[in-house]
Amino acid sequence: MNTQEAQNIKWSENIIIVDGDYIDHVAFDIIVNFERMLDRRIPAADFSQWAVDVALDGRLKPGNHETQVILLHDKKNQKLENFAPSDYDKELNGQAFMDERFGEFIINSIACGDENTAKDAVLLDLLKTLCIHEEVKRIMIVPNAEEDSLLRSIRNTLNDVDDELKHITLFAMQPLEGGNFKQAILGYSILNAMGISSPEIESKIK
Repeated sequence: MNTQEAQNIKWSENIIIVDGDYIDHVAFDIIVNFERMLDRRIPAADFSQWAVDVALDGRLKPGNHETQVILLHDKKNQKLENFAPSDYDKELNGQAFMDERFGEFIINSIACGDENTAKDAVLLDLLKTLCIHEEVKRIMIVPNAEEDSLLRSIRNTLNDVDDELKHITLFAMQPLEGGNFKQAILGYSILNAMGISSPEIESKIK
């Protein structure tokens, strides 16, 4: 899939747009910090479990749904270093899996990196496309939320979206100000996909 095809593609009701490089960076930081805190090895995050957790945090209700996961990544990064499966082309792009609670998840990856396909521009183009497609009801966005200019552009893109027609959730590591969207904390889904539970964390900080 490329951005030229985006206008004509048949979209699912539920879409997750992900900056793969950013979630990999966050996952690395979590592994480093929590291995120290918990005094044990932290495994790579289970990508399928993470996608399901994002859907859950995006308020998807249990049912026989179809959810598309679109992974954007820099061309130079051919795989996720802190998720499994990890290889964009060989293990993720064009793959799908079934979850007994939330139905089918279909994964596609888009390599970005030249002037015409800068990753943030691709993300914004996709977001604009999805916002005008009637069949898309729920959008979950996992951008590099540390880039202020990107966040401003996302806010502007979503300003006039009817929140009764589109349920939009933006994932970041900390709460954000304003915006015509719901918010969720990204770290929770990654922690769960790594098998790190709240009781285990609480037992170490008492």
